[in-house]
Amino acid sequence: MKILLPVDGSTLALDAVRHALQLVREGLRASFVLANVQEPATFYEMMTLHDAEALARLSEGAAADSVQGAQALLLEAGVEYEVQVGQGDVAHTLLDIAEEQQCDAIVMSARGVGGFAPVLGSVAQTMLHDCKLPLTIVRHAEAEPVPPAEDLDEESPGA
Repeated sequence: MKILLPVDGSTLALDAVRHALQLVREGLRASFVLANVQEPATFYEMMTLHDAEALARLSEGAAADSVQGAQALLLEAGVEYEVQVGQGDVAHTLLDIAEEQQCDAIVMSARGVGGFAPVLGSVAQTMLHDCKLPLTIVRHAEAEPVPPAEDLDEESPGA
């Protein structure tokens, strides 16, 4: 099975990578395609930089930074993966990458770098609507607060 893992450099995206690796630890045989999509340069960026090659280098550097954390997790787990970088509308470019790479499924975060949407970010919403492949959307697991030791009741069961 080949799984697309969209990543944008956020810790939220790494939750989806960790989820996919947990599936592998539980017996799923899979390889992965790390995908990052860079939005095209803005008019302001084009007008201030005046150098298409420099803009391309900036985009490539941003993509490399965005996949770095996910690559480290996949390397540590010893799983097979490749990296694909696209440019354009994020959701539709991800769908194009999934088709080009003949992916069988997609595992992605509910939110990414923007991270402000209450439940689903705009990319996840579009993917949910337009994706024809099996799609797993991973919500960020908030850490449970641990009470300070002095707040624990020593007479409670199991203490």
